Amino acid sequence: MRAAVELRVTATPKAVPELRQRLRGYDYDVRLCATELLTNVVEHVGDATPVCVRIVDLSGPTRTRIEVTDPDPRGMPTVLSAAGTAECGRGLVLVSALAGRWGVERGPGGKTVWCEVVRGEPAGLGDVAVPGGLARSWPGVIGDA
Repeated sequence: MRAAVELRVTATPKAVPELRQRLRGYDYDVRLCATELLTNVVEHVGDATPVCVRIVDLSGPTRTRIEVTDPDPRGMPTVLSAAGTAECGRGLVLVSALAGRWGVERGPGGKTVWCEVVRGEPAGLGDVAVPGGLARSWPGVIGDA
């Protein structure tokens, strides 16, 4: 697996539209998932966190993996319910809806949140990689708060 794009950025609100612009060669779902994962770092790890964003084309041009690595191994992403009036907290709901599967890998220097987008596949709830295997992601159910 070889990264088609690897970017080292500082997670700030300004970096989100800049990332979207730098990924303009990719389709909307890939750009949206990448920017949502970067936004999660800004919101939950902290502004000015160093991040590595990788976009990897898997098995041809129809499957793309998005990886966002940050230095904080502690916080685990959680899919919240899409219901309600809050304007924030829905990033992983969007990622879960657009990605065929997603998950988190912890390492000694941080964690990588990743997702795989399959172009041409109907949007729906994807699989979530959790310790011990995969689980179907239902908003408000999967997560490790």
